[in-house]
Amino acid sequence: MPDTPRELDIVLYGATGFAGKLTAQYLARAGGAARIGLAGRSAERLREVRDGLGSRAQGWPTLMADADKPTTLAAMAARTRVVITTVGPYTRYGMPLVAACAATGTDYVDLTGETLFVRESIDRHHKQAADNRARIVHGCGFDSIPSDMSVYALYRAARDDGTGDLLDTDYVVRGFSAGVSAGTLASMIEFLGAAANDPKARRQLSDPYTLSSDRSAEPRLGPEPDLSWRRGQDIAPELDGIWTAGFAMAPVNTRIVRRSNALLDWAYGRRFRYAEHMSVGSSAAAPALSGLATGMGKVTFGVGGHVLRLLPNGLLERVLPKPGTGPSRSRRENGYYRIETYTTTSGGARYRADMAQRGDPGYQATSVLLGESALALALDRDALSDHYGVLTPAAAMGDVLLSRLPAAGVTLEVSRLR
Repeated sequence: MPDTPRELDIVLYGATGFAGKLTAQYLARAGGAARIGLAGRSAERLREVRDGLGSRAQGWPTLMADADKPTTLAAMAARTRVVITTVGPYTRYGMPLVAACAATGTDYVDLTGETLFVRESIDRHHKQAADNRARIVHGCGFDSIPSDMSVYALYRAARDDGTGDLLDTDYVVRGFSAGVSAGTLASMIEFLGAAANDPKARRQLSDPYTLSSDRSAEPRLGPEPDLSWRRGQDIAPELDGIWTAGFAMAPVNTRIVRRSNALLDWAYGRRFRYAEHMSVGSSAAAPALSGLATGMGKVTFGVGGHVLRLLPNGLLERVLPKPGTGPSRSRRENGYYRIETYTTTSGGARYRADMAQRGDPGYQATSVLLGESALALALDRDALSDHYGVLTPAAAMGDVLLSRLPAAGVTLEVSRLR
């Protein structure tokens, strides 16, 4: 399907939700000349959001779209180059929109961290999306752009230096301050429930290459645990003295990064091994904290879904944050993340990627990352690669996104250590 002209560059679906409003605010600040529309189920609420965005947004059209009415999603997708969706949990609400975008040749970005949803999207719509030259890009928020783009930046540095393929590569969260995301919790509950009820889902979640474009072609590197506790010095000399636990979102992020390698024809290398960790500091209690945090993570992912089934009906709805809610403005603006990703190459070189951003990772920072992903797809089309189908951020937008992030307040710098 050719890249035919569309009335709009970007439509934000879910604009009246908490994450949707933050993304709309970012697009109103950073969207420039992009032609943007807001979509959702309530015309009145959409107008209220638009009216609060300032003068730049007053001409933005509002579109009626409902996940329960696929024809409205198809009509929305046909009007725009790119759809952003913040409507989750995606396992419950997301697939009809993926189908609409794949059918109409419309690019798509979301902020899902739901591995099984991404796998289903690949199985059902990758070929059609590729045939229609659509880019369906999952994981464009804090899950999983910092992971995916940090590794991509390391690959670019090693390639430019001629130092060989990436080998052991470790992402370490060095600093992190975030509020509780109602959307993330809802997605986690869907994720755990599916694993508890479906043996096939459990097998997929335990496979480190479950999102691979060609599972049979993936390397056999031995155990690749999602959650492990390690001394910092065992990851990199620069981390001597600290302890790490498995990062909670590693089961999602690692599979996105491995899919990027496969989609890029294993450009990172056939011996590329990737893991994610979180620093727990260097105090006397750090070893115990490392083990405890990792153990709790394993229990949550291992039996959390079974525990959820034992809870009284309606309990979670009463005690968890309500959908559409989130942390205060002060908490959102004062949040941050700081990440270091280390790699060693087949030529013996060592590199570190340092990535940092202000703003609550699940909200303020994610709205920037999601907005920039959509702007890259909408406005920088001539500079994008010729990859189509169900993609990852690095495979869809790697070089373009690297160039856009600094102006958006996201630092990502690579240093050669040896």
